[in-house]
Amino acid sequence: MSFWKAGIGGMIGFSIGGPIGGILGAIIGSKLSSKDQAKPSMKQRNQAAFFTALFACFAKIAKADGKVTREEVDKVDHFIKERFKFPSDQRVFAIEIFNHAKDDHNSFRDYASQLASLLSSDKSALIMFYELLFELSMADGHLDSTEEKLLLEAIDIFQIDPEFFQINKKKYGASTSDAYIILGVTEDMSFKDIKVAYQRKRKEFHPDTLLSKGLPEELLEKAKEKFIEIQSAFEEIEKQKNK
Repeated sequence: MSFWKAGIGGMIGFSIGGPIGGILGAIIGSKLSSKDQAKPSMKQRNQAAFFTALFACFAKIAKADGKVTREEVDKVDHFIKERFKFPSDQRVFAIEIFNHAKDDHNSFRDYASQLASLLSSDKSALIMFYELLFELSMADGHLDSTEEKLLLEAIDIFQIDPEFFQINKKKYGASTSDAYIILGVTEDMSFKDIKVAYQRKRKEFHPDTLLSKGLPEELLEKAKEKFIEIQSAFEEIEKQKNK
């Protein structure tokens, strides 16, 4: 996390404001002295908002049924160690965000809505965020009704294609996703138009593009997976159209 290494968490929290800024400033800002403060870049601000909202939303999903179990905490801890491969200090930060958010007065919608506003010009980052929420929710191979309700709510908040819910449910349930939905096209479109849509999405989700817009470096592997998914979807359609 470049914002973490730069030691400017408190100032980022102040610049973001709202529930995301509040929790970020409370947890990181309290550990910094005045000499640590520096003006954050837009990229650092977006990275901080992304990660803070992510672990806050994880907490809200975990507590959606009224309580957070030991198994859910272990699941989150395993997820951030294995998926993000955070060093110990950053893992502590993620857990502190999680623990703070599970008991605060803000809702899942509060955190998700502010992130949607902050990243309104970067829909690809919101889609990546949504997929990470889904991946964690399905980490135990099961999606319960409370998790499903919030994931459906996120579709509305982020203003993304409702089909993303079923796409991710299939994907993380070890089933095959719909290649046409992944590319945002339909079977009745010409192959030429499908290829144009594919090239646009390929550029939009290229790891270098995502990182340049502020996607945290820790999500590079996730970005590569998304890029490969788009490539595979196009190749699958290409085979079908050329039969």
